[in-house]
Amino acid sequence: MPQRFRVIDRDTPMLMPPDLRDWVGEDDLVHFVIEAVDRLPLSSFHVNYKGTGSKQLPPHTMLALLVFCYSYGVFSSRRIERATHRDVAVRYLCGDTQIDHDTICTFRRKNRAAIEAAFVDILELARELKLLKLGAVSLDGTHIKANASKDKNITYARAQELRAQLKQDVQQLLLQAEQADQEDSDPQALPKAIAKREKLLSKIDAACAELEKRAQERAAREQAEYERKLAARKERGNKGPESKAPSAEPKADEQVNLTDADARLMRKNRREGYTESYNAQAVVDADGGSHLIVGQRVSPSPSDSHELEPDLAAIPESLGTPEAVLADCGYAKKEVIQRFEGDPRLPELYVSVHREDAHSEREYDYRPPERRLPAKEPKDPVLIAMRDKLRTEEGKTLYRKRGASVETVFGTIKGALGFRQFHLRGREKVSGEWTLVCLAYNVKRLFNLKHVAQQA
Repeated sequence: MPQRFRVIDRDTPMLMPPDLRDWVGEDDLVHFVIEAVDRLPLSSFHVNYKGTGSKQLPPHTMLALLVFCYSYGVFSSRRIERATHRDVAVRYLCGDTQIDHDTICTFRRKNRAAIEAAFVDILELARELKLLKLGAVSLDGTHIKANASKDKNITYARAQELRAQLKQDVQQLLLQAEQADQEDSDPQALPKAIAKREKLLSKIDAACAELEKRAQERAAREQAEYERKLAARKERGNKGPESKAPSAEPKADEQVNLTDADARLMRKNRREGYTESYNAQAVVDADGGSHLIVGQRVSPSPSDSHELEPDLAAIPESLGTPEAVLADCGYAKKEVIQRFEGDPRLPELYVSVHREDAHSEREYDYRPPERRLPAKEPKDPVLIAMRDKLRTEEGKTLYRKRGASVETVFGTIKGALGFRQFHLRGREKVSGEWTLVCLAYNVKRLFNLKHVAQQA
């Protein structure tokens, strides 16, 4: 019996359906994204209210386009532009209008306020649907690569050397240009060489200014601790080692990146080594099982030791205050624990004080004995009390939710969505992009939660 195949005819003109909704199901995420974004008032967006120039694209459509594409792991403005041509759901969302990548990128840069408003609105929608109840929250940070190369790093000492050398080169080139003018020779190459060195000199000047600014900020933070040690020494009758005053001068080996000065050199793991990165923080609902991100921010600090209070401050006021906070040993700081334990208005802390507690929920340790590091037992009474608190049955039950919530969220963002590097530069723009990523995650998560609730 001969084989039978369906005929694929590419020569006959193919027509789109009269209604794109015939190709986009009623249960598609795109409908939920459009409805969720349309809740925002127009005043939240950056809009040309003068009415001049060409007609603007609807801002709600632009934000819905970004959220929908980010929720499916499409982050580049050029790839989003390509989706407006190729993806049926995106074509439906845009009303079969093709949008160029420059318009998409400009909207993403200028509408951080609208993205933040949408982030809060989605959380309020989740609470209206009774899918979010702010009880215990877990927080953590993850290093995400910046849009910069570590090869563009420069130390303060090297920057000073280059600055002096470039100034000397510019002076010599200016003298050569004057001689060329007097000799009536062709000096076209000289202005280009001067402009190139002046451009590099301006970058070096900006890098030095950034390092000097960091040094001054560090000295201001350390001044209080220096004064405390000085006062304690006076009480002892000037006995003991004399504390060194904090210096406002940058250290010779301090580095800054010429491409993105706000990024920092961070070590992700042994395999990836050091990369220019940002510390992306997330506060996740751990008690209700929604695993929605209720607070987010970006920090330039590689460590999490100073991030607990700013992270909690990132939770929108309209959601209220959580009852408990779960954090790993990276957030263990004696002064913070004391402030929270002494104020009944603040949530209760469950912070691991060493790595043994961070993995206490594991029944077995699969690492070979030679690779297991002995846990460092805390000596301070405040940290000892926190350790004992986490070893109670209530502490173990609560802390076990930390890894299943915030770690799962980071795994979804990096693994399922594929977001592993920022596309914008500068902390302000990067913060806006991280808010957009968290918004896209929340929208997709809320859509799935709503779908499950309707089927139950």
